[in-house]
Amino acid sequence: MSPPVAPAGWSRWLVPPAALSVHLSIGQAYAWSVFKPPLESALGLSGTQSALPFQLAIVMLGLSAAFGGTLVERNGPRWAMTVALVCFSSGFLVSALGAATEQYWLIVLGYGFIGGTGLGIGYISPVSTLIKWFPDRPGMATGIAIMGFGGGALIASPWSAQMLESFGSDSSGIALAFLVHGLSYAVFMTLGVLLVRVPRGAGLAAGGPPVGQGVQVSASSAVRTPQFWCLWVVLCMNVTAGIGILEKAAPMIKDFFADTSAPVSVSATAGFVALLSAANMAGRIGWSSTSDLIGRKNIYRVYLGVGALMYALIALIGDSSKPLFVLCALVILSFYGGGFATVPAYLKDLFGTYQVGAIHGRLLTAWSTAGVLGPLIVNWIADRQEEAGKHGSSLYTLSLFIMIGLLAVGFVANELVRPVHVRHHVPAQREATDAERQQPESAA
Repeated sequence: MSPPVAPAGWSRWLVPPAALSVHLSIGQAYAWSVFKPPLESALGLSGTQSALPFQLAIVMLGLSAAFGGTLVERNGPRWAMTVALVCFSSGFLVSALGAATEQYWLIVLGYGFIGGTGLGIGYISPVSTLIKWFPDRPGMATGIAIMGFGGGALIASPWSAQMLESFGSDSSGIALAFLVHGLSYAVFMTLGVLLVRVPRGAGLAAGGPPVGQGVQVSASSAVRTPQFWCLWVVLCMNVTAGIGILEKAAPMIKDFFADTSAPVSVSATAGFVALLSAANMAGRIGWSSTSDLIGRKNIYRVYLGVGALMYALIALIGDSSKPLFVLCALVILSFYGGGFATVPAYLKDLFGTYQVGAIHGRLLTAWSTAGVLGPLIVNWIADRQEEAGKHGSSLYTLSLFIMIGLLAVGFVANELVRPVHVRHHVPAQREATDAERQQPESAA
């Protein structure tokens, strides 16, 4: 499938909606928790078992993005979005079959393995294209798309809950909900497949400056640079810190104020989780756009430095004030989302646009690592503290200070980032040859 080249006069502002149609769809992953209680009840699963499809999906996201990144660059965004559509939607259909026949392993295979592959390919599918269309504002462009991944759960959570209420929460109702998800997302993601275009050659993206200029580094060379691994550490530490609160948000706020005169109600807990999702989404567009003004290194200094301060406030005095606790948590989650949205632009600054999608895919293995590390730290320590007879905010004090240490490590790694040495640059002749090979003769 040849990359569809924009005809003369094509507006670059049509590309972000194409990216959003994919990211809003695959962002359903953050709403998996809606299906956990019904699955546990219908199939007799434990909490650990019901979480497995989601955990495998996140692992496959990182792996498929890493191993498929080069194919995405070679074949273009339409091919990548089509692969994402097929994998993500068919993952739901296989899961529907698993729920209908009460075969749990089919749900793990469908949602976790097949759907997770679609997550990874879909996540990186528009990144390189957006950066090429918006070389003047790469942070804003990638922020718009990746905002969709953070906001997908705001749509999917109430929608899924309503379907389970209408269809029933037994195995047949869950199967029907999975089926509707698979078919609906296939239609919605098709809009992105049909709409996406790449800019023509190295000329002007409509309304924007020239693309394909400056430093250009291949994916294979990028992973051999210290800059790549410094950014890997930066992303891993920032995500670990954010996901530590995100995964444990509801029980954490209840525990922090359980021993006070005003414990947190169930409805207030749900509202807190919704606020965190909103902060996650807003941070993706707000902070990444800010990075276009103050620079990528500076914005990560904010994420990591101010994030550490927020964790310190929660650890030391968070249980004395609900507004303070909520405010600090919202800031941390906005940094969590902002870190995801800003890193593609950071990669573009360091390695150029030549194979930035493939480089981004390899970097997302940091997300897979953090997805295991963050919840493990918070949950394991909380369990051990509870066994030791502690309760309330004391369950989390140690893990919060560990998060501060991890953010400090990320801060140092960010400070070590320097321009890529010229020996890693791609010769201009090779870049032009590769670009010409990927370019079809006529506009799509």
